[in-house]
Amino acid sequence: MYPPTTPEQHFASPRLRALRAEFVRHFGDSAGTRLVRAPGRVNLIGDHTDYNGLPVFPMAIQRDMAILFRLRFDGEIRLHNTDPHFAPRRFHLGPEIAPEAQGDWGNYLRAAGQAIFRAHGSLLGIDGVVSGDVPVASGLSSSSALVVACGLALVVANDIKTSSEELAVLLAEGERYVGAEIGGMDQAISLGGQRNAAFRIDFNPLRLQRTPVPPDWTFIVASSLVRAPKSGSARNVYNARTRECREALDAFLDHPKVPGEIDGYEALVGTLSLGEILAVAVQALQNPLLKRLRHTVTEAARVADARAAMLRDDPETFGQLMTSSHRSLRDDYDVSCPELDELVEISLDSGAYGARLTGAGLGGCAVALCRSDSVEPVLAALRRHYYEGRTYEGALDDHLLAAQPSDGASLVELEP
Repeated sequence: MYPPTTPEQHFASPRLRALRAEFVRHFGDSAGTRLVRAPGRVNLIGDHTDYNGLPVFPMAIQRDMAILFRLRFDGEIRLHNTDPHFAPRRFHLGPEIAPEAQGDWGNYLRAAGQAIFRAHGSLLGIDGVVSGDVPVASGLSSSSALVVACGLALVVANDIKTSSEELAVLLAEGERYVGAEIGGMDQAISLGGQRNAAFRIDFNPLRLQRTPVPPDWTFIVASSLVRAPKSGSARNVYNARTRECREALDAFLDHPKVPGEIDGYEALVGTLSLGEILAVAVQALQNPLLKRLRHTVTEAARVADARAAMLRDDPETFGQLMTSSHRSLRDDYDVSCPELDELVEISLDSGAYGARLTGAGLGGCAVALCRSDSVEPVLAALRRHYYEGRTYEGALDDHLLAAQPSDGASLVELEP
């Protein structure tokens, strides 16, 4: 089954007109074009757990990556970007596609193309124009949204029958093409998100549990203005954390108090209580491995507790869990930065129930939970105490927004 079709009125008409104009400029006319979109996401809690097979709790947001495209009758991809910072990219589909330079946006297109080709064989290519309003390198998964949009365009163009879950797993594996040892959260929520809902996502196999977001809960997303591209400068840190988690688990499993049948983090948290795990970890591990394992298992517990708090409309507990998560990411996982810490403190001081960095860290965004009556005071405090005096591109609304839990990726029904 393809992801659900979205009526054209749900895609902003000025943006669609701009996409069509760009398509005509580069490819002559827009006859036969189709449109796919894939949203970014904000992870509410559960960071650096997905690549360890443990749950996460994100929601899709109203910002997305979109591709207006038309089928070609060869295996070539030709894509232009409406953002002039990103040069046109052109390549041939195949099982082994040579990469661009590290950090180049075209590698995310290549990642999708190579993954779909390997899974489904020879493909026809596309001509297309890409438009995105997810802030780049901000922790809101603009890169994975681009991978999903390109993958979905190829699936639609080649009439490939697949489920959202199958496509999410395929593209998560495919995105490792860029060199980062990532998990599968971003692709799963970009494809599986729903309006007014967050999702607990479990892995191996992929499973999504819908959780309605209470109508008077608002999650404010604030950019630190520090870029942390996972295919660029931050990649080595992310990959180091993945390696350290494996090393920590191996050393933990060698301890005589650990049952021999445990073979991964998922089995570990399913066999021993959190208290038992932490007691053994102190004996079996030294820092930094002790800190990495401690964050991983406590963050998984926070995901379960946070979903329960959302289901019972308990923002106080949810907020406390968010703030505890931030401290763990800062102190045990070492992926915060002064700017993210400042955003969290401003949010808490101005009335948010809780706040944390979101995404992989080292920059990007923070997310804060508010009730409807505290949204404006928190936004005002962030504007005044963080953004005034700082330089940023574009409008402030591109860096500070109230996130709306939104639908996942879709093929958009266009009028002729």
